[in-house]
Amino acid sequence: MALATVHSRALDGLHATAVAVEVNLSPGLPGMTIVGLPEAAVREAKDRVRAAVQNSGFEFPARRITVNLAPADLPKEGGRFDLAIAVGILVANGQAPGEWLDNHEFIGELSLSGALRPVRGCLPAALQAVKANRGLIVAPDNGAEAALARQAKVSLAPHLLDVARAMRGEGELEPATALPGKAVASIPDLADVQGQHQARRALEIAAAGGHSLLMFGPPGSGKSMLAARLPGILPPLTDAEALEVAAVQSISREGFDAARWGQRPYRGPHHTASGVALVGGGGNPAPGEITLAHQGVLFLDELPEFDRRALEVLREPLENGRITISRAARQVDFPAKFQLVAAMNPCPCGYLGDASGRCHCSPDQVARYRGRVSGPLLDRIDLRIEVPRVPAEALSGGTPGETSELVAKRVAVARDAQSARGCLNAALPGAELEAACGLDDAGRQFVTQASERIGLSARGYHRVLRVARTIADLQCTNVVQNAHLAEAIGYRR
Repeated sequence: MALATVHSRALDGLHATAVAVEVNLSPGLPGMTIVGLPEAAVREAKDRVRAAVQNSGFEFPARRITVNLAPADLPKEGGRFDLAIAVGILVANGQAPGEWLDNHEFIGELSLSGALRPVRGCLPAALQAVKANRGLIVAPDNGAEAALARQAKVSLAPHLLDVARAMRGEGELEPATALPGKAVASIPDLADVQGQHQARRALEIAAAGGHSLLMFGPPGSGKSMLAARLPGILPPLTDAEALEVAAVQSISREGFDAARWGQRPYRGPHHTASGVALVGGGGNPAPGEITLAHQGVLFLDELPEFDRRALEVLREPLENGRITISRAARQVDFPAKFQLVAAMNPCPCGYLGDASGRCHCSPDQVARYRGRVSGPLLDRIDLRIEVPRVPAEALSGGTPGETSELVAKRVAVARDAQSARGCLNAALPGAELEAACGLDDAGRQFVTQASERIGLSARGYHRVLRVARTIADLQCTNVVQNAHLAEAIGYRR
């Protein structure tokens, strides 16, 4: 048999596209050619595979070897096709039977000794292998990740020799086992925050309704401290959400981390991050910070210090929960359903309005500083609160605030009420929003007059209603009252 076709998968955003690795042996000068739009790492597979086959005790055929990675128009990257190419050469050269090829998929990078190394994107590949009704063979370090795909038949292969022996019926590969349970995260407790009652209240509302939040105040007032405690009051991820988060980790440069399985992500990129780092991109588009924060929290500290063009890209995913990255030859769609928490100073020095009077920023400097954050982006942020400096006497001997556990219980009750409506209040469509609020004539008149007074846009008007609906849910009330509307309007400063 001079031709063998082995099943594998390529990374295409969050999807694992099927790739047929066709290996053909023909007469001619010895050599190997890989076609099918391979990048540099894939082309280098010929040297890795040759050494791995020889060091595993097999004969490397002294013939003309052509490897085709189909479909030919899909870019291929990384060393994930090494194992499939090696298996195809062994089968085409008659050193291994081909009965496994129709029912199995092979993913893994080979070392020169023939040992298998882990690769990115094994979880999406396992999910697709289940749909194709095939087993999946991966490196041992990818086993726990791939086994998260329920009903997947994942086998672990420490070495190329183990794969060949299993194909010849001389042994069996060890099945991968799923993680025993979700990891327990160590998240800072909200009780550590002294004072800042309004900020704690806004944080609870944001958690209950999935709202975005902007905090502004002088340095050291506790903005970063509050943001770090938001994941601790959010409900646990469902199994489907946890699988989405794990799939995003799997395709990222950081890779899947078993210690974070089932935990909401918390991302805090530095303000020097570029637009590509925030939203993703590259020749073969990779996920950015907003995708890595999917189903979790994205914290942007020193918001005006970010590049304005990078911030403007956040507008669409804040509305849609997805980001589409278009390149000349391909288009990739990534999930980006994150909760934005941002922090900024009131002025360049940070002490405008402080009782110490240490701020000497001119009005023009303050205006330029705040103007770095555009109006359209601010209009998409539901809650805006001031976080003033806490007096020193309140930091020692004060009454500790509520713990994250207590606040999380109220958040869970509010979210249960929203589950009956089908989505969180932050994403409640306008057509269903009016019915969910249940405003009477007096309530409509109140919110209309307030909106005209402070100049709310149509988007801002609906966001006030969504926040008011969340406040009512926290109080277990079906009807949004004027007090709820007034508090919601107060967060649109």
